[in-house]
Amino acid sequence: MGIRKKTKLILAACLAAFMFSSAGCSQKTLERPYVWSQRNLTLSSQSEADGTDTVLSGRALGFAEDLCVAAPDAVWEDSAVNAEAAAVFDLTDCQVIYGKNVFEQLHPASITKVMTAIVAIKYGNLEDLVTVTEDAVITERGASLCNIKPGDTLTLEQLLYGLMLPSGNDAAAAIAVHMAGSVDGFAELMNQEAARLGATSTHFTNPHGLTNAEHLTTAYDLYLIFNEALKLPKFREITGTTAYTANYTNAAGEAVSKEWKGGNWYMTGERTTPDGLTVFGGKTGTTNAAGYCLIMASRDEKEKEYISVVLKAGSRPNLYDNMTEIIQKIVN
Repeated sequence: MGIRKKTKLILAACLAAFMFSSAGCSQKTLERPYVWSQRNLTLSSQSEADGTDTVLSGRALGFAEDLCVAAPDAVWEDSAVNAEAAAVFDLTDCQVIYGKNVFEQLHPASITKVMTAIVAIKYGNLEDLVTVTEDAVITERGASLCNIKPGDTLTLEQLLYGLMLPSGNDAAAAIAVHMAGSVDGFAELMNQEAARLGATSTHFTNPHGLTNAEHLTTAYDLYLIFNEALKLPKFREITGTTAYTANYTNAAGEAVSKEWKGGNWYMTGERTTPDGLTVFGGKTGTTNAAGYCLIMASRDEKEKEYISVVLKAGSRPNLYDNMTEIIQKIVN
């Protein structure tokens, strides 16, 4: 037998011994063998320290343990739903009650502002005084505004009401410039937060939702984003408000008072909510590219909460026809 062949046989024997025992050819034992019970104890201790339920039945919790998970090939039939995409998510039982094209990338219009609010509330100081700059001036025809002007000074909290109730694109730009120095810089923060939430089919290019070919999301990603927003008490407070009066000063130091109103028809009484449900927050959005859009939160008589979303309906009345159709599935 040649030397090369003998060497191969010796190496093969060493490998076999290492695989079927805890030692290699030199008979050295592993210094830190993996013992699940020890790792399990470590995870349990960590969960006690940070107040989280890290371990369940001897395994680490997955990313989506407390999220609704929609199967890509799931089909819900309902010919009455003629919007491009729609979905209803049960936050209590983590179930998808209804879905249509939930993973299709679409323009979100002003529903974008939910993410703008998340970033501002989580990482900003709501008491900051913000002086509106020229960067906040929106000239696009038909864009919704809260009508703030360069030189106006408001708190960040007031801007959030201007963002969410009258859907002020000017408020969105003012928030972005204050927090990140530019609209583009703030969009980067939005995308980082979306990635953190697992909204991997989402890409933001601005804080307001005015049309951009690369500004896209999905019904499912919007659920992830809105679900995160509902964890923030200040967001719940703002999105649950139908009217707000902002008192601030203009560039000349003069007092200004403006009243802003929300646009969710269920909350303003312009559309009847199905029996057994209460709508307690939401965000509308409309552009030519996005059509008519709405995401909102509701609860039933047992205090279970739900998120529902409709994207690219053909008109405002049609948007609410679609939304009524899908949220009725909660109580039917």
